[in-house]
Amino acid sequence: MARVAPTLIETVRIGLRAGVPRVDPGMTTTGSPHLAVALSGAGWHPLAWREPDARPADLTRPAYWRDIVGAVDRAGVDLVTIADGFRRRPPTTDDIDRPITDLVAGRLDSVLIAARVAPTTTRVGVLPTLIATHTEPFHAAKAIATLDFVGRGRAGAVVDVAATDIDARLFGRRTLPDEPSHRDTELHSEATDYVEVLRRLWDSWEHDAEIRDVATGRFIDRDKLHYIDFEGRFFSVRGPSITPRPPQGQPVVAASAHGSDGAVDLVGSAADIGFVAAHDRASTSHAAGAIRDAAHRAGRASETVHVFVDLLVYLDDTDTAAADRRARLDDLLGTPYTGGTAAFAGTPASLADLIADLTDPSTGATGIRLRPATIPHDLHRITDEVVPELRRRNAFRVVEESSTLRTRLGLTPAANRYARATEIVGASR
Repeated sequence: MARVAPTLIETVRIGLRAGVPRVDPGMTTTGSPHLAVALSGAGWHPLAWREPDARPADLTRPAYWRDIVGAVDRAGVDLVTIADGFRRRPPTTDDIDRPITDLVAGRLDSVLIAARVAPTTTRVGVLPTLIATHTEPFHAAKAIATLDFVGRGRAGAVVDVAATDIDARLFGRRTLPDEPSHRDTELHSEATDYVEVLRRLWDSWEHDAEIRDVATGRFIDRDKLHYIDFEGRFFSVRGPSITPRPPQGQPVVAASAHGSDGAVDLVGSAADIGFVAAHDRASTSHAAGAIRDAAHRAGRASETVHVFVDLLVYLDDTDTAAADRRARLDDLLGTPYTGGTAAFAGTPASLADLIADLTDPSTGATGIRLRPATIPHDLHRITDEVVPELRRRNAFRVVEESSTLRTRLGLTPAANRYARATEIVGASR
């Protein structure tokens, strides 16, 4: 069997062999990293659907998504993200230049998946993907506010852009700038405004705007609904929203900081969480520093902006078995696949070592987002082996069922910018 080129995987292994320390079992969970899982169809490898235990016939069935999100929820993971995009191929395969016939084509809308599964969960935060390009923030604000209600204060969104001409032709309403750096700046500036509109619409209802007083016949206090009057380069939105203020006040906003200055600026200017591609302490520290600098430029130096390292993971009983499984999938694909982020092949214990290394306080990273290469194999290895291993090391945050996602992430309570008096939205809403 052909072996995968010794690039990032071997870099990770060399680092572990060189003596990356395991976490002392006596350490407290204070400061332990946050843990997220990123879900996409049958898994992040483009040919995951061909694995013997895969369920390709179930990818459009609610029970499939309930099962895999439920596994993450029961493990006590902080949050789960659900990938999405506008093209027929899943986001995992947009960088693969090949005919579509042997790749999964078609998928469900991530926001609607989230709305279906969130009420069945008890702990995990649920973050579907919003594509800011070509879509309206008013609709998105309403959808995520609704998700926060049905998820009992555990909703959020991953805000992304659609940067290709193929995406633009699906809508036919605009053309994108030709010059790549101009296109990147334009789309991420638009996404920054998009998040600002979301946040203002979530604030457009005060938390006690609904009176519901049958005796007086007053359902709502009109003075506690507010026009947002947003005027920017990309949007002109008066508001208010038609959905009451979400339980968290402000659902959690995440974005990827992979690959461009525009993406880093989006995270620094507008997000609560930024996902970065890194494989060692030095690259993690560099990525976290770039986000910190962007937040400072945006006037957010005092705000919490979490940095989560993205890892594509292949897990097995031994390092060799994990690498062989990755090589077999890549042989079928005809090219090594990384998905634009760091890849790890090894055992759950070795992955726990790497998590400890990448989230060392010196790096500035506060969390890890694991992308299971295949589902269910790698997903179950995460939930059934990696999480228990982190628990044994006292390196896993215990998630309380009653906590909102903002509370769990240590984000400040969401004050309503339009309220006449200072308002703090609590978890009991």
